[in-house]
Amino acid sequence: MDRNTSRARQFEEAENTPTNPTANATMGDLIAARLSRRDLVGGLLAVSAIATALPFGALTTTTPAMAQDNRTTPSFDFKEVAAGANDKHHVAEGYDADVLIRWGDKVVTDAPAFDPHKQTPAAQAKQFGYNNDFLGYIPLNGSSEHGLLVVNHEYTNEELMFPGVGRQDTTGFAMMTRALADIEMMAHGGAVIEVRKTGGKWSVVTESRYNRRITAETDMRISGPAAGHELMRTNADPTGSWVRGMINNCAGGVTPWGTWLTCEENFNGCFWGKADGQPDEKALKRYGVPGNWFNWGQYHDRFNMAKEPHEPNRFGWIVEIDPLDPASVPVKRTALGRFKHEGAGNIVNKDGRFVVYSGDDQRFDYVYKFVTSGLVDRTDRASNRDLLDHGTLYVAKFDADGTGEWLPLVHGEGKLTAAAGFKDQGQVLVHTRLAADALGATKMDRPEDIEVNDKTNKVYVMLTNNAARTADQVDAANPRAANRFGHIIEIMPDGGDHAATRFRWEILLKCGDPSVAAVGATFNSATTKSGWFGMPDNAMIDAGGRLWIATDGNNERVTGRTDGLWALETEGAARGTSKLFYSCPTGAELCGPAMTPDMTTLFVAVQHPGESEDPKVVATFDKPSTRWPDFQPDMPPRPSVVAITRRGGGRIG
Repeated sequence: MDRNTSRARQFEEAENTPTNPTANATMGDLIAARLSRRDLVGGLLAVSAIATALPFGALTTTTPAMAQDNRTTPSFDFKEVAAGANDKHHVAEGYDADVLIRWGDKVVTDAPAFDPHKQTPAAQAKQFGYNNDFLGYIPLNGSSEHGLLVVNHEYTNEELMFPGVGRQDTTGFAMMTRALADIEMMAHGGAVIEVRKTGGKWSVVTESRYNRRITAETDMRISGPAAGHELMRTNADPTGSWVRGMINNCAGGVTPWGTWLTCEENFNGCFWGKADGQPDEKALKRYGVPGNWFNWGQYHDRFNMAKEPHEPNRFGWIVEIDPLDPASVPVKRTALGRFKHEGAGNIVNKDGRFVVYSGDDQRFDYVYKFVTSGLVDRTDRASNRDLLDHGTLYVAKFDADGTGEWLPLVHGEGKLTAAAGFKDQGQVLVHTRLAADALGATKMDRPEDIEVNDKTNKVYVMLTNNAARTADQVDAANPRAANRFGHIIEIMPDGGDHAATRFRWEILLKCGDPSVAAVGATFNSATTKSGWFGMPDNAMIDAGGRLWIATDGNNERVTGRTDGLWALETEGAARGTSKLFYSCPTGAELCGPAMTPDMTTLFVAVQHPGESEDPKVVATFDKPSTRWPDFQPDMPPRPSVVAITRRGGGRIG
């Protein structure tokens, strides 16, 4: 890992470096096999010809069950933003994009004013954290103008946060004192903020009893099958039932009973030391532990592998938090498995069970779902308190004929036995990646967010990219070696039943510039030169059933545009048509997004603004690529949440 580069680029390099050593089939293998079976290639050896054959349902034979799923959703109606790159953000004509809250702004009532030159851990623990990612809106009394916004704080860019700590040489961690490391720990985690719309504009209710920060030091309970397991026990917690903090929280979800599901992703980077010689060396390396991206282990024993080898096992989970109860203790729900969780897209199944979908965000890793044993009680939220502790975790196996199977990760079934090295269900869940390897799950092109459309019953999987696919895999049916721009998979559960163990799938979209034949992008021809995108990451289904895509990795050098939010048509003749609604300032990534139930406000999260788009140049606190959103010479760039509304009122898009 190159220390002399930006933090975001380090994360990108890590996510793009596979740790999956298995020979399990890749998504590219399956696409190739499937196209060959359906005789779609027919001797068409040109990349562009194959790409043209793929979109708009070409991969699926329509069945009565699918026809039932293919209900229409409303189309988008807005004048799109012109794609490009500069130091400001831009939104579609007729809309306002107002900064709601920034890194360092007050969250807790007694938080001090933000001073980037006088930061302290105590102040940061009460202020808005860094690199806001997932956003969820929870209405208060059913209101779309008054509610709670829940926010993940994924990671920190020390070179942009702290004066004099830019990586312009090989000093590495030499400048990272304990005080700075502790500030980073306080900037991780999440925030709950009460927000209200008054006179058409949103603001934070700064004196709210709900406002709360969750950090890398917040006490949390461990529940489910892995709670108390020997692999979860440490010197500080010999019971294996409590842990301090959540880290690297990326995407997430909101449950129907109003709790927040926040997902720990690249937790491995927070650990210090070596995996070599550890009793659990194989599992540690499969998870990329330790990453040595932060130097917390120099100052805190629990992040030092030599002193607490089991501490990494206590991270990489989905955490459930009740924003409506400020005194509630966050809970790590181990039944949902341990991996680099990206997202917790969910739906109440037609039989009343709750289903959560999640991707493992690394190249050649897997797609998962969890199905509860119990039923959702819509009349009594308290009865759903421990619903996520009991159920079955599955991993996806995609078949070449356009169908697929959910493989249960259940101890004692198939290859998940004591003889195979899985002592019990707790170990299956702590070592979820190894268990999925053993079952032969399909290796995907870096699965990120997964969202469920409750209007059509379809599931959308964002696959960001996979440049590791080698050139010798290229043939007429698999034209995208070095898949730099990613694609989106659409899953249809059998019979519309999300608890079913079979499903159908097809490619909704191959991303990238459609004017370059070698890229093989498959946008609808109605998409403009501003409408195409690469690297899909987060996604949102709005109340009308429409799909919105946020991206990570577009910039002036790669795609001629910054990251942003695109509206993507999924049904009818317009299927595959994309339009740019909002674009980020230079160096930033778009996260979130979340919309109010009445669709009149869209919240987006702008992460790591000010980074350099040139990999040979490191932007720093003193020399960022932009000073968005304050544009003041004494203020660094600040990750922020933006509230987007339509001038004069009305629905978004």
